[in-house]
Amino acid sequence: MAWIGGALVLAGATALVTGVLPAADAAATFDRAWPVLLFVVAITVVAQLAAEAGVFEVVAARLGVLARGRVFGLWLLTVLLAVVCTAFLSLDTTAVLLTPVVLALARVAGVAPAPFALTTVWLANTASLLLPVSNLTNLLALDRMNVRGAAGFVSLLGLPAVCATAATVGVLWLLHRRELRGRFRASPVPYVGDQTLFRICSSILLLLIPLLVVMPAPWVPACLAALALTATFALRRPEALQFGLIPWSLLLFAGGLFLVVGAVEASGLLDPIGRLSEHGTASVWAFAGAGAVGANLVNNLPGFLLLEPATTSPITLAALLIGVNAGPLVTPWASLATLLWHQRLVDDGVEFGWRRYVFVGAVAAPAIVAAATLTLSATS
Repeated sequence: MAWIGGALVLAGATALVTGVLPAADAAATFDRAWPVLLFVVAITVVAQLAAEAGVFEVVAARLGVLARGRVFGLWLLTVLLAVVCTAFLSLDTTAVLLTPVVLALARVAGVAPAPFALTTVWLANTASLLLPVSNLTNLLALDRMNVRGAAGFVSLLGLPAVCATAATVGVLWLLHRRELRGRFRASPVPYVGDQTLFRICSSILLLLIPLLVVMPAPWVPACLAALALTATFALRRPEALQFGLIPWSLLLFAGGLFLVVGAVEASGLLDPIGRLSEHGTASVWAFAGAGAVGANLVNNLPGFLLLEPATTSPITLAALLIGVNAGPLVTPWASLATLLWHQRLVDDGVEFGWRRYVFVGAVAAPAIVAAATLTLSATS
Protein backbone atom coordinates (compact mmCIF):
# COMPACT_ATOMS: atom_id res chain seq x y z
CA MET A 1 0.00 0.00 0.00
CA ALA A 2 2.89 2.36 0.69
CA TRP A 3 4.27 1.82 -2.83
CA ILE A 4 0.86 2.41 -4.40
CA GLY A 5 0.37 5.47 -2.19
CA GLY A 6 3.72 6.88 -3.23
CA ALA A 7 2.86 6.39 -6.90
CA LEU A 8 -0.51 8.12 -6.37
CA VAL A 9 1.13 11.08 -4.62
CA LEU A 10 3.64 11.37 -7.47
CA ALA A 11 0.83 11.24 -10.05
CA GLY A 12 -1.18 13.85 -8.13
CA ALA A 13 1.84 16.12 -7.78
CA THR A 14 2.48 15.81 -11.52
CA ALA A 15 -1.12 16.76 -12.24
CA LEU A 16 -0.76 19.79 -9.96
CA VAL A 17 2.50 20.95 -11.56
CA THR A 18 1.22 20.49 -15.11
CA GLY A 19 -2.05 22.30 -14.40
CA VAL A 20 -4.33 19.28 -14.87
CA LEU A 21 -5.27 19.77 -11.22
CA PRO A 22 -5.76 23.53 -10.63
CA ALA A 23 -4.31 24.90 -7.41
CA ALA A 24 -7.77 26.00 -6.23
CA ASP A 25 -9.12 22.46 -6.68
CA ALA A 26 -6.10 21.02 -4.86
CA ALA A 27 -6.71 23.43 -1.96
CA ALA A 28 -10.38 22.40 -1.85
CA THR A 29 -9.34 18.75 -1.81
CA PHE A 30 -6.97 19.42 1.10
CA ASP A 31 -9.67 21.25 3.07
CA ARG A 32 -11.94 18.27 2.67
CA ALA A 33 -9.31 15.61 3.34
CA TRP A 34 -7.43 16.80 6.42
CA PRO A 35 -10.23 16.31 9.03
CA VAL A 36 -10.88 12.81 7.69
CA LEU A 37 -7.22 11.79 7.67
CA LEU A 38 -6.67 13.29 11.12
CA PHE A 39 -9.56 11.22 12.45
CA VAL A 40 -8.11 8.06 10.89
CA VAL A 41 -4.77 8.65 12.59
CA ALA A 42 -6.33 9.45 15.97
CA ILE A 43 -8.76 6.53 16.05
CA THR A 44 -6.01 4.13 14.96
CA VAL A 45 -3.80 5.27 17.84
CA VAL A 46 -6.73 4.93 20.26
CA ALA A 47 -7.53 1.40 19.09
CA GLN A 48 -3.91 0.23 19.12
CA LEU A 49 -3.23 1.54 22.61
CA ALA A 50 -6.51 0.16 23.96
CA ALA A 51 -5.54 -3.25 22.59
CA GLU A 52 -2.09 -2.89 24.17
CA ALA A 53 -3.79 -2.31 27.52
CA GLY A 54 -5.78 -5.55 27.11
CA VAL A 55 -9.22 -3.97 26.71
CA PHE A 56 -10.32 -6.07 23.72
CA GLU A 57 -9.09 -9.36 25.17
CA VAL A 58 -10.94 -8.79 28.44
CA VAL A 59 -14.16 -7.81 26.64
CA ALA A 60 -13.99 -10.90 24.42
CA ALA A 61 -13.33 -13.19 27.39
CA ARG A 62 -16.25 -11.72 29.31
CA LEU A 63 -18.47 -12.34 26.30
CA GLY A 64 -17.33 -15.96 26.37
CA VAL A 65 -18.47 -16.19 29.98
CA LEU A 66 -21.81 -14.55 29.12
CA ALA A 67 -22.42 -17.16 26.40
CA ARG A 68 -22.75 -19.80 29.17
CA GLY A 69 -21.10 -22.53 27.16
CA ARG A 70 -23.33 -22.28 24.08
CA VAL A 71 -21.55 -21.94 20.73
CA PHE A 72 -24.52 -20.11 19.20
CA GLY A 73 -24.57 -17.68 22.11
CA LEU A 74 -20.83 -17.08 21.71
CA TRP A 75 -21.36 -16.35 18.02
CA LEU A 76 -24.18 -13.90 18.71
CA LEU A 77 -22.01 -12.05 21.22
CA THR A 78 -19.20 -11.99 18.63
CA VAL A 79 -21.69 -10.41 16.23
CA LEU A 80 -22.52 -7.78 18.85
CA LEU A 81 -18.86 -7.03 19.54
CA ALA A 82 -18.02 -6.76 15.82
CA VAL A 83 -20.94 -4.41 15.18
CA VAL A 84 -20.12 -2.13 18.13
CA CYS A 85 -16.40 -2.10 17.33
CA THR A 86 -17.07 -1.30 13.66
CA ALA A 87 -19.69 1.34 14.39
CA PHE A 88 -17.62 3.34 16.85
CA LEU A 89 -13.98 2.48 16.04
CA SER A 90 -14.18 1.86 12.25
CA LEU A 91 -14.04 -1.25 10.09
CA ASP A 92 -10.24 -1.35 9.94
CA THR A 93 -10.06 -1.51 13.74
CA THR A 94 -12.37 -4.52 13.68
CA ALA A 95 -10.24 -6.22 11.02
CA VAL A 96 -6.89 -5.53 12.68
CA LEU A 97 -7.56 -5.77 16.40
CA LEU A 98 -10.73 -7.78 16.86
CA THR A 99 -9.89 -10.63 14.45
CA PRO A 100 -7.03 -12.16 16.51
CA VAL A 101 -9.07 -11.78 19.71
CA VAL A 102 -12.05 -13.60 18.21
CA LEU A 103 -9.82 -16.33 16.78
CA ALA A 104 -8.17 -16.84 20.16
CA LEU A 105 -11.58 -17.01 21.80
CA ALA A 106 -12.75 -19.66 19.30
CA ARG A 107 -9.54 -21.64 19.78
CA VAL A 108 -9.79 -21.68 23.57
CA ALA A 109 -13.46 -22.65 23.34
CA GLY A 110 -12.56 -25.49 20.97
CA VAL A 111 -14.97 -24.40 18.22
CA ALA A 112 -14.43 -23.96 14.46
CA PRO A 113 -12.81 -20.58 13.75
CA ALA A 114 -14.27 -20.14 10.23
CA PRO A 115 -17.74 -18.84 11.25
CA PHE A 116 -16.19 -16.35 13.67
CA ALA A 117 -13.55 -15.22 11.18
CA LEU A 118 -16.06 -14.62 8.37
CA THR A 119 -18.46 -12.91 10.78
CA THR A 120 -15.75 -10.46 11.76
CA VAL A 121 -14.78 -9.38 8.24
CA TRP A 122 -18.29 -9.27 6.78
CA LEU A 123 -19.64 -7.18 9.64
CA ALA A 124 -16.55 -4.97 9.50
CA ASN A 125 -17.77 -4.00 6.03
CA THR A 126 -21.57 -4.08 6.19
CA ALA A 127 -21.92 -2.63 9.72
CA SER A 128 -19.78 0.33 8.64
CA LEU A 129 -22.97 1.98 7.38
CA LEU A 130 -24.16 2.62 10.92
CA LEU A 131 -22.35 5.87 11.85
CA PRO A 132 -20.22 8.51 10.10
CA VAL A 133 -17.12 7.38 12.01
CA SER A 134 -17.57 3.75 10.98
CA ASN A 135 -16.01 4.19 7.56
CA LEU A 136 -13.81 6.71 5.78
CA THR A 137 -16.37 6.87 2.97
CA ASN A 138 -19.07 8.00 5.43
CA LEU A 139 -16.91 10.86 6.67
CA LEU A 140 -16.24 11.92 3.10
CA ALA A 141 -19.95 11.85 2.27
CA LEU A 142 -21.13 13.65 5.39
CA ASP A 143 -20.36 17.18 4.22
CA ARG A 144 -22.41 16.67 1.04
CA MET A 145 -25.45 15.07 2.64
CA ASN A 146 -26.96 18.31 3.97
CA VAL A 147 -27.63 16.62 7.32
CA ARG A 148 -26.70 17.60 10.86
CA GLY A 149 -23.87 15.43 12.09
CA ALA A 150 -24.31 11.84 13.19
CA ALA A 151 -28.02 12.27 13.99
CA GLY A 152 -28.80 13.39 10.46
CA PHE A 153 -26.67 10.61 9.00
CA VAL A 154 -28.50 8.00 11.07
CA SER A 155 -31.88 9.45 10.13
CA LEU A 156 -31.04 8.84 6.48
CA LEU A 157 -29.06 5.60 6.62
CA GLY A 158 -30.03 4.14 9.98
CA LEU A 159 -32.70 1.70 8.74
CA PRO A 160 -30.73 0.59 5.66
CA ALA A 161 -27.69 0.07 7.90
CA VAL A 162 -29.67 -2.06 10.35
CA CYS A 163 -31.15 -3.97 7.43
CA ALA A 164 -27.71 -4.60 5.89
CA THR A 165 -26.36 -5.78 9.25
CA ALA A 166 -29.35 -8.04 9.89
CA ALA A 167 -29.14 -9.50 6.39
CA THR A 168 -25.43 -10.20 6.92
CA VAL A 169 -26.13 -12.00 10.18
CA GLY A 170 -28.90 -14.01 8.53
CA VAL A 171 -26.69 -15.13 5.65
CA LEU A 172 -23.86 -16.02 8.04
CA TRP A 173 -26.21 -18.14 10.13
CA LEU A 174 -27.49 -19.97 7.05
CA LEU A 175 -23.93 -20.71 5.98
CA HIS A 176 -22.71 -21.92 9.38
CA ARG A 177 -25.81 -23.06 11.28
CA ARG A 178 -24.46 -26.60 11.73
CA GLU A 179 -21.10 -25.42 13.05
CA LEU A 180 -22.80 -23.10 15.54
CA ARG A 181 -24.46 -25.90 17.46
CA GLY A 182 -23.17 -27.51 20.63
CA ARG A 183 -21.46 -26.35 23.79
CA PHE A 184 -17.99 -25.32 24.94
CA ARG A 185 -16.12 -24.66 28.18
CA ALA A 186 -15.60 -20.95 28.79
CA SER A 187 -12.07 -19.77 29.59
CA PRO A 188 -11.38 -17.44 32.52
CA VAL A 189 -11.01 -13.72 31.99
CA PRO A 190 -7.28 -12.99 31.38
CA TYR A 191 -5.32 -11.26 34.10
CA VAL A 192 -4.26 -7.71 33.26
CA GLY A 193 -0.96 -6.75 34.86
CA ASP A 194 -1.41 -2.96 34.93
CA GLN A 195 -4.91 -2.52 36.30
CA THR A 196 -4.56 1.26 36.49
CA LEU A 197 -3.66 1.49 32.82
CA PHE A 198 -6.52 -0.85 31.93
CA ARG A 199 -9.07 1.21 33.87
CA ILE A 200 -7.90 4.51 32.40
CA CYS A 201 -8.02 3.15 28.84
CA SER A 202 -11.45 1.61 29.40
CA SER A 203 -12.78 4.88 30.83
CA ILE A 204 -11.44 6.90 27.90
CA LEU A 205 -13.06 4.51 25.42
CA LEU A 206 -16.39 4.63 27.26
CA LEU A 207 -16.26 8.42 27.21
CA LEU A 208 -15.20 8.55 23.56
CA ILE A 209 -18.03 6.42 22.18
CA PRO A 210 -20.92 8.86 22.87
CA LEU A 211 -18.77 11.86 21.92
CA LEU A 212 -18.16 10.39 18.48
CA VAL A 213 -21.92 10.30 17.98
CA VAL A 214 -22.96 13.69 19.37
CA MET A 215 -20.09 15.94 18.28
CA PRO A 216 -20.32 17.35 14.71
CA ALA A 217 -16.55 17.03 14.12
CA PRO A 218 -15.54 13.48 15.16
CA TRP A 219 -11.83 14.20 14.74
CA VAL A 220 -11.95 16.44 17.83
CA PRO A 221 -12.90 13.79 20.45
CA ALA A 222 -10.76 11.20 18.64
CA CYS A 223 -7.70 13.46 18.87
CA LEU A 224 -8.39 14.26 22.53
CA ALA A 225 -8.70 10.55 23.33
CA ALA A 226 -5.50 9.77 21.42
CA LEU A 227 -3.61 12.49 23.30
CA ALA A 228 -4.97 11.30 26.66
CA LEU A 229 -4.00 7.69 25.96
CA THR A 230 -0.58 8.72 24.68
CA ALA A 231 0.08 10.72 27.83
CA THR A 232 -1.07 7.80 29.98
CA PHE A 233 1.20 5.33 28.19
CA ALA A 234 4.09 7.81 28.34
CA LEU A 235 3.84 7.64 32.13
CA ARG A 236 3.10 3.94 32.61
CA ARG A 237 4.33 2.04 29.53
CA PRO A 238 6.45 4.31 27.30
CA GLU A 239 7.90 1.41 25.31
CA ALA A 240 4.46 0.94 23.68
CA LEU A 241 4.65 4.37 22.02
CA GLN A 242 6.26 3.39 18.76
CA PHE A 243 6.53 5.01 15.35
CA GLY A 244 4.31 2.28 13.90
CA LEU A 245 1.25 3.46 15.84
CA ILE A 246 0.65 5.99 13.06
CA PRO A 247 -0.82 4.35 9.90
CA TRP A 248 1.72 5.93 7.56
CA SER A 249 0.98 3.67 4.60
CA LEU A 250 -2.74 4.36 4.83
CA LEU A 251 -2.12 8.11 5.04
CA LEU A 252 0.11 8.03 1.97
CA PHE A 253 -2.40 5.91 0.06
CA ALA A 254 -5.43 8.02 0.99
CA GLY A 255 -3.65 11.33 0.45
CA GLY A 256 -2.43 10.29 -3.00
CA LEU A 257 -5.86 8.95 -3.86
CA PHE A 258 -7.48 12.29 -2.99
CA LEU A 259 -5.07 14.09 -5.32
CA VAL A 260 -5.51 11.69 -8.23
CA VAL A 261 -9.30 11.61 -8.01
CA GLY A 262 -9.32 15.41 -7.79
CA ALA A 263 -7.26 15.55 -10.98
CA VAL A 264 -9.55 13.08 -12.76
CA GLU A 265 -12.62 15.05 -11.68
CA ALA A 266 -11.08 18.36 -12.79
CA SER A 267 -10.28 16.87 -16.21
CA GLY A 268 -13.96 16.15 -16.90
CA LEU A 269 -13.46 12.42 -17.42
CA LEU A 270 -16.19 11.63 -14.89
CA ASP A 271 -18.90 13.74 -16.55
CA PRO A 272 -20.57 10.76 -18.33
CA ILE A 273 -21.14 9.10 -14.95
CA GLY A 274 -23.60 11.89 -14.16
CA ARG A 275 -26.16 10.13 -16.35
CA LEU A 276 -26.72 7.68 -13.50
CA SER A 277 -28.73 10.40 -11.75
CA GLU A 278 -31.19 10.97 -14.60
CA HIS A 279 -33.61 8.16 -13.88
CA GLY A 280 -35.41 9.01 -10.64
CA THR A 281 -35.91 6.09 -8.28
CA ALA A 282 -33.94 3.83 -10.60
CA SER A 283 -30.87 5.96 -9.94
CA VAL A 284 -30.87 4.79 -6.30
CA TRP A 285 -30.47 1.21 -7.47
CA ALA A 286 -28.00 2.30 -10.13
CA PHE A 287 -25.71 3.99 -7.62
CA ALA A 288 -25.94 1.13 -5.13
CA GLY A 289 -25.10 -1.38 -7.85
CA ALA A 290 -22.35 0.77 -9.35
CA GLY A 291 -20.85 1.29 -5.90
CA ALA A 292 -20.77 -2.44 -5.17
CA VAL A 293 -19.27 -3.29 -8.57
CA GLY A 294 -16.76 -0.44 -8.33
CA ALA A 295 -15.66 -1.47 -4.85
CA ASN A 296 -15.05 -5.05 -5.93
CA LEU A 297 -13.20 -3.94 -9.06
CA VAL A 298 -10.92 -1.20 -7.71
CA ASN A 299 -11.50 -1.00 -3.90
CA ASN A 300 -14.27 0.80 -2.03
CA LEU A 301 -12.46 4.11 -1.39
CA PRO A 302 -11.49 4.92 -5.00
CA GLY A 303 -14.85 3.52 -6.11
CA PHE A 304 -16.61 6.01 -3.87
CA LEU A 305 -14.40 8.95 -4.84
CA LEU A 306 -14.88 8.28 -8.54
CA LEU A 307 -18.67 7.94 -8.36
CA GLU A 308 -19.45 10.56 -5.72
CA PRO A 309 -19.32 13.60 -8.07
CA ALA A 310 -22.19 12.08 -10.08
CA THR A 311 -24.57 11.97 -7.11
CA THR A 312 -27.15 14.76 -7.10
CA SER A 313 -29.01 14.27 -3.82
CA PRO A 314 -28.54 12.86 -0.32
CA ILE A 315 -30.55 9.79 -1.39
CA THR A 316 -28.28 8.90 -4.31
CA LEU A 317 -25.25 9.57 -2.12
CA ALA A 318 -26.68 7.25 0.54
CA ALA A 319 -27.27 4.59 -2.14
CA LEU A 320 -23.65 4.89 -3.23
CA LEU A 321 -22.55 4.40 0.37
CA ILE A 322 -24.64 1.24 0.58
CA GLY A 323 -22.86 -0.10 -2.49
CA VAL A 324 -19.29 0.71 -1.43
CA ASN A 325 -19.76 -0.23 2.25
CA ALA A 326 -22.01 -3.30 2.14
CA GLY A 327 -20.95 -4.54 -1.29
CA PRO A 328 -17.18 -5.23 -0.99
CA LEU A 329 -17.56 -8.86 0.09
CA VAL A 330 -16.43 -10.58 -3.10
CA THR A 331 -12.87 -9.73 -4.16
CA PRO A 332 -9.95 -9.71 -1.70
CA TRP A 333 -8.99 -6.13 -2.57
CA ALA A 334 -12.53 -4.70 -2.34
CA SER A 335 -11.71 -3.08 1.00
CA LEU A 336 -8.53 -2.54 2.95
CA ALA A 337 -10.21 -4.13 5.97
CA THR A 338 -10.52 -7.43 4.08
CA LEU A 339 -6.81 -7.51 3.25
CA LEU A 340 -5.87 -6.64 6.82
CA TRP A 341 -8.23 -9.34 8.10
CA HIS A 342 -6.70 -12.02 5.87
CA GLN A 343 -3.21 -11.06 6.98
CA ARG A 344 -4.31 -11.54 10.59
CA LEU A 345 -5.62 -15.01 9.69
CA VAL A 346 -2.29 -15.91 8.09
CA ASP A 347 -0.37 -14.61 11.11
CA ASP A 348 -2.61 -16.70 13.37
CA GLY A 349 -2.21 -19.89 11.33
CA VAL A 350 -5.87 -20.03 10.24
CA GLU A 351 -6.54 -21.14 6.67
CA PHE A 352 -9.36 -19.43 4.78
CA GLY A 353 -8.89 -19.66 1.01
CA TRP A 354 -9.81 -16.80 -1.31
CA ARG A 355 -11.76 -19.16 -3.59
CA ARG A 356 -14.20 -19.90 -0.82
CA TYR A 357 -14.34 -16.23 0.18
CA VAL A 358 -15.17 -15.13 -3.38
CA PHE A 359 -17.83 -17.80 -3.81
CA VAL A 360 -19.80 -17.07 -0.64
CA GLY A 361 -19.34 -13.31 -1.09
CA ALA A 362 -20.69 -13.41 -4.64
CA VAL A 363 -23.87 -14.96 -3.28
CA ALA A 364 -24.19 -12.77 -0.19
CA ALA A 365 -23.20 -9.30 -1.43
CA PRO A 366 -26.04 -8.78 -3.95
CA ALA A 367 -28.64 -9.92 -1.43
CA ILE A 368 -27.29 -7.66 1.34
CA VAL A 369 -26.96 -4.61 -0.92
CA ALA A 370 -30.44 -5.20 -2.37
CA ALA A 371 -32.01 -5.49 1.09
CA ALA A 372 -30.45 -2.22 2.26
CA THR A 373 -31.27 -0.40 -1.00
CA LEU A 374 -34.87 -1.58 -0.88
CA THR A 375 -35.15 -0.15 2.64
CA LEU A 376 -33.64 3.15 1.50
CA SER A 377 -36.04 3.39 -1.45
CA ALA A 378 -39.04 2.59 0.73
CA THR A 379 -38.17 5.05 3.50
CA SER A 380 -37.13 7.90 1.20
